Amino acid sequence: MNNHEPLIHIARRSSIAWWKAWLIRLASAVLALLVCALFIYGLTNLNPVKVYAAMWEGAFGTSRRMWITMRDTAILLCIGVGLAPAFMMRFWNVGAEGQVLMGGCATAAVMIYLGRSLPTPALIALSCVVSVVAGALWGIVPAVFKARWNTNETLFTLMMNYIAIQLTCFLVAKWESPPGSNSVGIINQRTQAGWLPSLMGKQYLINVILVLAITALMYFYLKYTKQGYEISVVGESENTARYAGISVRRVIVRTMALSGAVCGLSGFIAVAGSSHTISASTAGGRGFTAIIVAWMAKFNTFVMILIALLLVFLEKGAVQIASQFGLNDYASNAVEGIILFFLLGSEFFIQYSVRFRSHGHRKEAEEE
Repeated sequence: MNNHEPLIHIARRSSIAWWKAWLIRLASAVLALLVCALFIYGLTNLNPVKVYAAMWEGAFGTSRRMWITMRDTAILLCIGVGLAPAFMMRFWNVGAEGQVLMGGCATAAVMIYLGRSLPTPALIALSCVVSVVAGALWGIVPAVFKARWNTNETLFTLMMNYIAIQLTCFLVAKWESPPGSNSVGIINQRTQAGWLPSLMGKQYLINVILVLAITALMYFYLKYTKQGYEISVVGESENTARYAGISVRRVIVRTMALSGAVCGLSGFIAVAGSSHTISASTAGGRGFTAIIVAWMAKFNTFVMILIALLLVFLEKGAVQIASQFGLNDYASNAVEGIILFFLLGSEFFIQYSVRFRSHGHRKEAEEE
């Protein structure tokens, strides 16, 4: 028997209709829920519908929970938006964690040292500026080395995360309050100097509006500006960019400055608009989670809104089912992992078509 064609043929798609792509994602989400239902019932004998209802309750069950979900989504989205230009340029910036911490440390420094001498509006404006500068500088360093000496940006930005963590720990020890607590505590708790204020009675509404504005601006920048076009050309081919007269070195440094600046701004939002303190866990791993957000959205910042919200929803839901049904963290995290596995797997079927050998061809091959 001589088979002329393999049983399964996988080919990269040249394009796919947007509605087909979202249909694939929807089908993968439904399949993920079904697999999770079998997992939940098989291991815990719980009603999966009640478990899913508990997940919704954990994320949106009360007004406070809903706004906490919105707050955390805004921070994650901001980091994802910051990673978008670097990833579009094929510069693998895995240093968002450190860039967030640098922005947070800069914000905390302004709040601590100038909290008694400047009014809150001035503190907020200055904190915003220094956080952007700190994040940009942290992004420029690996960009310069990449542009000048072609260093490995993945390792470089990853190692800078550890430098940022240690620097943050040093500053926490320097600013600890009360002394000996190894914690900064709530900065300006009595005066709330430098805190982002509530808007229309909603504590985190300014956070959400600010991040949505950044999301829209980044979409416009990447899609409709000359600089965004240069980023996409460099990402496609550096040789083509050079042939077209684009300075690749300048684009790399400029783009990483922008990427680091937006990630640094998310540190400002985390400190001034959320926790009002600084620690090595301020970024909380969101710098790495945001990679999933940016990659799944194909660098479309508006799509990132949905993906960031989904990831935060899964996180809050996992915590809720762990506490409500007495499940340990491993079981609840397994549910989150199954859903993410199917959603990430759906991207394969969006990028590639899978075709099985036809029955007629198989029969013809067997006759030969």
